[in-house]
Amino acid sequence: MEGLKSFFKRKDVEISLKRYGIDALGAMAQGLFASLLMGTIIKTLGQQLSVEALVQMGDYASGVTGPAMAVSIGFALRCPPLVLFSLATVGSAANALGGAGGPLAVLLIAIIAGECGKLISKETPIDILMTPLVTIGVGVALSMACAPAIGTAASSVGQLIMWATELQPFFMGIAVSVIVGIALTLPISSAAICAALGLTGLAGGAALAGCCAQMVGFAVMSYRENKVGGLVSQGIGTSMLQMGNIVKNPKIWIAPILTSAITGPIATCVFKLEMNGAAVYSGMGTCGLTGPIGVYTGWVNQIAEGTKTAITSFDWIGLLLISIVLPAIICLALGEISRQFGLIKEDDLKL
Repeated sequence: MEGLKSFFKRKDVEISLKRYGIDALGAMAQGLFASLLMGTIIKTLGQQLSVEALVQMGDYASGVTGPAMAVSIGFALRCPPLVLFSLATVGSAANALGGAGGPLAVLLIAIIAGECGKLISKETPIDILMTPLVTIGVGVALSMACAPAIGTAASSVGQLIMWATELQPFFMGIAVSVIVGIALTLPISSAAICAALGLTGLAGGAALAGCCAQMVGFAVMSYRENKVGGLVSQGIGTSMLQMGNIVKNPKIWIAPILTSAITGPIATCVFKLEMNGAAVYSGMGTCGLTGPIGVYTGWVNQIAEGTKTAITSFDWIGLLLISIVLPAIICLALGEISRQFGLIKEDDLKL
């Protein structure tokens, strides 16, 4: 047993929640962002401007979603070059065979294939053959055997959440908004979670509300300490920057969480806000304004499909209120109340 532990340590194979649930998941979100997300944004821009080159560029970017995610995961696992490059094939297979749950399939299978590749790397005199063979062999075999089932399971969970949200938009609006919003601020990936579950529709709208509540909420609430730099870095960057402060004083999280609990059901019950763009947008919030762009993309797709006649003023008002205005007002007010009651002290929110 000691020999095995020593071998794993030498190969930098660390079986831990941090390595797989935080590092790998977070990296996968970046891979998603650099491929599917950017591809969708570029394609939408091209469609609106009638620039065919941008549409094609977007299609190319979206077309490498699986490889991009797998290579990103391999980078987080600190895979050696041959393993890292071989994971492109693994990601392509897992994403294609995983269907709606492709991102989850890529996450699980790329981790296993990557770690197997690391174990064999530089252990034989024909490393240039054996390392890619093991990495690709394990990854593609697992993809063929497991990816469809993983995709079905993930899709079923996502559909259950979306069905429950349609059935009980108020209570599920609160639950989805709060949970996904918390995930966005934690050092895990809300975007990857939403993508893995295929979270769209009303549930996607609630998820967007929760993410915006965290990002815009923290940005506005901490303006006193962080000024314009903090407003921008959190508001269109990430609320994860406050994680260190949350560890020091968890009470600073009360206002953003309550804000998400308020805006979630407003999104689902009042504005019927739906995320009908790519599911990954549901977990992005105002990061680069990609969440609102996802909603807009969904409107454009619905108009093209004939399921929506036009984008109304009510649509725009709802999106603006849920994404920016309400989180800013509500969280700022709750933050001030928290300060008055001593829950937030001076410099508790300073980055």
